[in-house]
Amino acid sequence: MVLFVIGAVAVAAIALMGDSGRASVEWLGWRLDMTAAAAALFVLFAALAAAVFWGLVLWIAKSPQRSARARAEQRRLQGAEALSRGFLAAAAGDGSEARRLAQKAADLATEAPALTRILAAQAAETAGDLPAAKAAYTAMLDYPDMRLAALRGLMQNAVAQNDRAGALGYAQEAYSLARTARWAWRALLENRLETGDWAAALDLVKTALDRKIVSPIVADRARAALLAASAASLEERRPQQALDFASQSAKLKPGFVPGAVIAARLLVEEGKHSRAATLIEAAWKENPHPALWLAYRDLITAETPKERARRLSSLAALNPTARESRILAVEQALIAGSALDARDAARALKDEPVTARLSGLFARLAYAQGDTDDARLWMARGAAAEQEPDWSDIDPQGQAFAYAPADWSRLVSAYAETGELIHPRFERREAVMSDLPRMPVAYESAQAFVTAAESGLAPLDDPGFYAGAFDDGSEPESAAKPASRRRGAAATRNTRR
Repeated sequence: MVLFVIGAVAVAAIALMGDSGRASVEWLGWRLDMTAAAAALFVLFAALAAAVFWGLVLWIAKSPQRSARARAEQRRLQGAEALSRGFLAAAAGDGSEARRLAQKAADLATEAPALTRILAAQAAETAGDLPAAKAAYTAMLDYPDMRLAALRGLMQNAVAQNDRAGALGYAQEAYSLARTARWAWRALLENRLETGDWAAALDLVKTALDRKIVSPIVADRARAALLAASAASLEERRPQQALDFASQSAKLKPGFVPGAVIAARLLVEEGKHSRAATLIEAAWKENPHPALWLAYRDLITAETPKERARRLSSLAALNPTARESRILAVEQALIAGSALDARDAARALKDEPVTARLSGLFARLAYAQGDTDDARLWMARGAAAEQEPDWSDIDPQGQAFAYAPADWSRLVSAYAETGELIHPRFERREAVMSDLPRMPVAYESAQAFVTAAESGLAPLDDPGFYAGAFDDGSEPESAAKPASRRRGAAATRNTRR
């Protein structure tokens, strides 16, 4: 068309020049005379007609191919639609529809064999046909680009059929096949944790870090927790190696309290009190925990209460704004025998939620001040208050963080992922260290308060409480005096008003 336009312009230019010229054509005895411009136009029209004719011939000749391409495109579109609808049906849990669409996609989407096989396997899983799903995934193993997906599907299939050995084998093969298969690494790590094979788990964490499957932060947390678990398992049988593991854990993550506590405990057994104190102090700066100050308190036994209180005060000063440091400030004042200092320190805890542990602390503080009635009240509150998770980490019949292998397994997994400690004993509601103080004679009358708080049978201000609190119907002298002083003080205040 462009050439035709150019030719027409050229002819028009010749005609406008005034000398149109002559052209003659002789062919088979025929003679044709015309102007040069007319001849040029004839040639142009003839060429255009020939081009149109040839294009029409080619279009007719290629019509079967066009029809075939149209049919293939239609099948492709239908296959893509079947695939998308099949995956949606599988995601929605409609197994029968997913399998129907998987079969349709297999007939139509022949150019996407990987997707059709994956859909067939997922559809079988959704329909609950595990053998068919396994067969579909097994068929995918013959294709190198589908092998990793097939291994993951086979592992999940084995897990669904409680075939742990088979699932582990598939995960191991996948981890050897692909350097970045995080799911395979995770499956292997969970198996090592379940079996308590801490050394193998440590090797897995190292290889995961080398392969960049996990970040350095996650790897360090996992290693610290695994080293502490290793130390806990060896503490009785091989204390020296346990100390080495626990020390590495405390050095790697000072804020991981179990590692620091176990290391300090083993150092004390070797008589290395100074090193134990350094470990506890470093951990307190990062993550104050009651197990730390209890271990710090018991580092030295041959000292006066005031000397012990000074040591605990120096520990609290390392992280003064932490809740545990504020609690420790009250504890060390009580140890030193200074009720006034303890009362001043307790003001920093006035906005804290009431727990059984705080109730016990305030009960001891009230008794140290000679306020028996207030001590009774805190005892009653503590009987019904919530326990503190951190307090549950200390076994009243054993040691801090005396966990079973299954507990360590969960602790390692949770700490590695989130950096937070879990509390297995708290979750199981096992017995914890006593939050409430042992009642001396002056506390015996408070038992009625505790019983009532637990049962909810009578309010604290019910006179029946006092009538039934003692066997002989009268208060003992040791308990009556502080109460009388309080009533006298209250009467004095009322008179002044």
